[in-house]
Amino acid sequence: MKYIILGVMLLCMNHVTAQDKVRLKEKFDFDWKFILDDKKEYAQKSFIDTHWENIQVPHDWSIKLKFDKSVGGASAFIPGGIGWYRKSFTVPTSYQDKKVSILFDGIMHQSDVYINGHHLGFHPYGYSSIEYDLTPYLKFNEENVIAVRVDRTGKSARWYTGSGIYRHVWLQVVNPIHVSTYGTYITTPSVSIEKADVKIVTTLKNDDVKEQNVSVSHRVLNTSGKEIAKSKVGKIILNRNDSTNIEQSFSLSKPELWSIETPVLYTMETTVKVGNKVVDVYATPFGVRTIKFDKDKGFFLNGKHIKLKGLCLHQDAGSMGVAVPDKVDERRLKILKEYGCNAIRCAHNQPTPEFLDMCDRMGFVVIDEAFDKWRSGYYEKHYDEWWKKDLGNMIIRDRNHPSIILWSYGNEVAEACWDDLSVTVPRAKMMQEFVQKLEPTRPATMAVQNKHKTEFAGVAEVIGYNYLEARMLSEKKEYSERICLVSEELPYFSGEEGNFRSYTPYNPWNIVAENDFIAGGFIWSGVDYLGEAVWPSKGWPNGLFDVCMNEKPRAIYHRAMWNDKPVVGLSVIDASLDLDPGRDLWQWLRMASHWNFPDSYIGQIMELRTTTNCESVELFYNDKSMGRQKTADFTNNTIIWYLPYNPGKLEAKGYNGDKEVASYSIVTTKATSKAVIIPDRTILRADGEDICHIAIHLEDEDGNLVQTDDRKLTVTVDGEGKFLALDNGDVRRLKHDRFWTKELDTYFGKALIVVQSTRKAGKMKINIQMEGRNEPYVVEIVSR
Repeated sequence: MKYIILGVMLLCMNHVTAQDKVRLKEKFDFDWKFILDDKKEYAQKSFIDTHWENIQVPHDWSIKLKFDKSVGGASAFIPGGIGWYRKSFTVPTSYQDKKVSILFDGIMHQSDVYINGHHLGFHPYGYSSIEYDLTPYLKFNEENVIAVRVDRTGKSARWYTGSGIYRHVWLQVVNPIHVSTYGTYITTPSVSIEKADVKIVTTLKNDDVKEQNVSVSHRVLNTSGKEIAKSKVGKIILNRNDSTNIEQSFSLSKPELWSIETPVLYTMETTVKVGNKVVDVYATPFGVRTIKFDKDKGFFLNGKHIKLKGLCLHQDAGSMGVAVPDKVDERRLKILKEYGCNAIRCAHNQPTPEFLDMCDRMGFVVIDEAFDKWRSGYYEKHYDEWWKKDLGNMIIRDRNHPSIILWSYGNEVAEACWDDLSVTVPRAKMMQEFVQKLEPTRPATMAVQNKHKTEFAGVAEVIGYNYLEARMLSEKKEYSERICLVSEELPYFSGEEGNFRSYTPYNPWNIVAENDFIAGGFIWSGVDYLGEAVWPSKGWPNGLFDVCMNEKPRAIYHRAMWNDKPVVGLSVIDASLDLDPGRDLWQWLRMASHWNFPDSYIGQIMELRTTTNCESVELFYNDKSMGRQKTADFTNNTIIWYLPYNPGKLEAKGYNGDKEVASYSIVTTKATSKAVIIPDRTILRADGEDICHIAIHLEDEDGNLVQTDDRKLTVTVDGEGKFLALDNGDVRRLKHDRFWTKELDTYFGKALIVVQSTRKAGKMKINIQMEGRNEPYVVEIVSR
């Protein structure tokens, strides 16, 4: 069995730093063992696991499994099963007087954790963080073994959840007297230009054998690490084996406010002393801002009216499954920020802590959501025992993130439509009141679906309507005090009241924009995702972006609506395009932004669409003007044109007044001549986690993007690097028996490769063999 010597590898540095630092939190992601099998003896310390697979977490075992139609579309036709993880490590004797715990950011799902054969606990929900105290069972300067059983059988969510230890794992070492995990709660009850009143509640634990006189103080650091405010010292007597909250307040002079445009963050540094000895230092990032939801005017941030331009996001990343490296999420959010999105709804579960950190830094506001279902679906059997623990876990873990503006305690729960209001309304009130009591600085919401009971929806402080804009407008007239938003918004069609599937071609964003009382809308979905699929598709294909984060032609509408910068898009409608249609309500007309069609199309009338935020658009067909049309004369800011197909060039020019302010063109291209390979980085950290995205697109000999002459790509990685994924944005995977593959055709001329560094400095070579080309393309990435 391979050892990780915490005093040599993981704790080689830690053995030293632990002497200097009073708190240690180290990633525990490397050198795990895994097997997709289930035997009781796997929990025992003495079991020999040398034949198991060596893996690194985050890890999703399902993404490499073959498709199985019998499994069902909810999970992308990918099986789950039961798997085990094991990790060996040692701890130094210097930790004998400390508390050592392990923190899992998420295990999917129904997990049992063991240390040296001792069962630490069971946790059913795959999205909650899980902490266990290892201290009583550790062997110092000897081998210790963590074993984790993960049971991904039985009912699952309506989307692809993946399987395994799919988020980060942490080893924490603290003194017996310490701030508990997520043990600071920072609020700003009063904020003005001159000052912000800061209140902090600190949860202290005493795991010592005797009571202690403890002092607690805080100081605030700005982005440069400079102290700009500090509290008075608070003193308490902390009983042995007890915990308590200590509340302190002070002021911050002339605070810089956290906002979407300028997301300024501070750090609260909490110092705990016993006598004159520092026993703990705990750092908490936070922001100063005010939020308000108004029944007539919607949402306000720092007193400024903001329309929430939101996207609903699931957590998977295509061929990587749900074991998503942090850099992948960071890239996704940067692309969405540039697109004009300012709000994220985490559907339908709390995200990783790192994801929320990114939202804090980048300036997104967030709906943090706990559940998709209550007493139905996969959570039904766990609801009574676990809902308070899981909902409380989300709120306590995430409460200091300035990005979070709403707590969501349910989405489309079955109870919303039940007739027995004597059961359902008290249940909703119970959860609403639990949230309000635990964290009252943000309102709580739930998202309701078609045929919900009005009385049930009225329990929430902010009501989220899923695809029910017409009903929302009607109910607002009767219940004027209600605060509303569109928690799931169709990307193209809207429905009529009483006729959910009217397929009215009036984009729901128009309704959100036209009504001040609607706080905003969250499009379903912002990005394609795995699961919730109908065979032969393996995923949801109706997002504005595909799983590679390629912006689709349809996405030009919301880009135009959400940004002041003038834009114009040009697309062609053709029902024969090789596109995954997805489910009816969420479809768009099949469209592409290219002018390559079979010779049999020559002379046939084609429908073209120019979507824009400009006042007018002029269309040129092989350099001949086909006229200029006013945008206001058409629905959805989309001007419709009809032209006979002939190869050549189409160009749309957008005007404000008589000034050309935007343009977009498409041409008939020649055959693929080359692949253009664009790595987003060529130097990585040799930390085993850093990521490079290599974007690939096909071009003809004139340098035009070729979307109709796709080529097979084969990828190998040599040297100090790891292959993570090859994807093309098409969630059907029609030619393959699984998602994870090193060989794949481009799709509409594009593909994406993701590679990762190792923990050793050096060079990796990514070899990309393109069909029709003798020599491979080679990308070199340096890790250091």
